[in-house]
Amino acid sequence: MFNRKALMFGYSNTTKFLAENLTKELHYLVIIVDDDDSYQAAKKAGYRVKLLDITDDDILEELDVDEDDYLICVMKDHYINVFLTLSLHSLFPKTTIIALSDSYHATQKLKMAGATRIIDLYQVSANRIHNILTKPVATKLIERLFSPEEDFSFKEMLIPKNSILDTVMADDFDFSKHGIILVGMIDKRLSNQFIFITSGLENRFDVGDTLVCIGYNDDLNKFEEYIKGKEDES
Repeated sequence: MFNRKALMFGYSNTTKFLAENLTKELHYLVIIVDDDDSYQAAKKAGYRVKLLDITDDDILEELDVDEDDYLICVMKDHYINVFLTLSLHSLFPKTTIIALSDSYHATQKLKMAGATRIIDLYQVSANRIHNILTKPVATKLIERLFSPEEDFSFKEMLIPKNSILDTVMADDFDFSKHGIILVGMIDKRLSNQFIFITSGLENRFDVGDTLVCIGYNDDLNKFEEYIKGKEDES
């Protein structure tokens, strides 16, 4: 009998690495999904898997959950993930709930829904980039990563007049929606020095500021046009 187990809600290419690590750490993992494709994929990978309607609180309440267990919400749909977190927190208030987020906005909603811990993929990515850039030993790695043969890179973007970013707070804009990561900026109101976005400062975007982003070249170019007002957000 296992002392502690994990119930992971959702299974996809993005989250299967979590399942692999959880199996190594806890040895007992149950994956719960609400669609047949995810069910078949998890089953094929060799996991214990259940196909349930996770929007039904009566069904969720019947799950074998102890206070020492982990409930992990990694549903692909952001709204369902928040709803599920809220339901699980209501049904099992003393159990640790871990939720996956891909944006600042999702993180805030998950906190309000009762998530005990949140894995913010966007922040993790930004922090890892920050660590690489501030360690000289990684210079050769950076040169290789952003070589001409690769289709992703850094890009500097000047916020133009009448930009949709003008006067917007950095934490209020979802860069992940555009497939890129904001590494840092030069805020003309504060100084002409480069500021890493992971420094914890509450920065505001203004006309004349310079953004430094990382991503695939096509996404970076589209975003640069978008902040000029030449492309609708969709």
